[in-house]
Amino acid sequence: MDKSSGAGFKSKSNFGSGLFHIRMKIPEKKTGGIVTCFYLTAVVPDGRDPGDHFEVDYEFLGTNGTVQTNVYDNDRGHREQSFKLWFNPSQDFHSYDILWNTHQIVFFVDKIPIRVFKNNMAKGVAYPTMSMHVEATIWNADWAGVVDWSQAPFVAQYQDFNIDACSAPAQSTDIAHCASPQYFWNKQEYWELNAQQKQLMERYRKSYMVYDYCSKPTTRKPECSLLN
Repeated sequence: MDKSSGAGFKSKSNFGSGLFHIRMKIPEKKTGGIVTCFYLTAVVPDGRDPGDHFEVDYEFLGTNGTVQTNVYDNDRGHREQSFKLWFNPSQDFHSYDILWNTHQIVFFVDKIPIRVFKNNMAKGVAYPTMSMHVEATIWNADWAGVVDWSQAPFVAQYQDFNIDACSAPAQSTDIAHCASPQYFWNKQEYWELNAQQKQLMERYRKSYMVYDYCSKPTTRKPECSLLN
């Protein structure tokens, strides 16, 4: 990433459920404004305003070790939960995984669950029901801080990209077949975290979460009132 260009890649296929994995190392040079991402999205990357859509994000804001997670629930998102990680993500590769099935979306960092977004459609909360593809990008955003361009170029590194997922046509809502129990991530053991995972997530969220949209009346959304 420099003043003239960013970079990114996307999967050729779209998916209706799965386990999505990558290992990342963010830029070493210290600055604000640079956003390093790994995410699922239903948006066709054509440069237009995407409008309301489904998306599930990991976004590093600047290079200070803070990762922001977000869920766009057929809207403009604003479900940010941010974590000041327990390691320096610019010094080595770490794994970032997204589990998505009809019961829950789980964010994992180095196999540790840090966030769950449950399917609460029965309680009036939307849930991703459209196929999404994978993207990874590095770009700059004013809302993420001021870029120190004297430090450019900023280099994000990715490795060990792996998808265990159910294929579906692009921007399709016909993804019912992706709930099949033939896929391991749809089996009952993946419907919710087990007791050990729940305890681990609670401990890590208490220790490392620095922002939660549910914590403020102005940013709360309906799912914040539901027990996950």
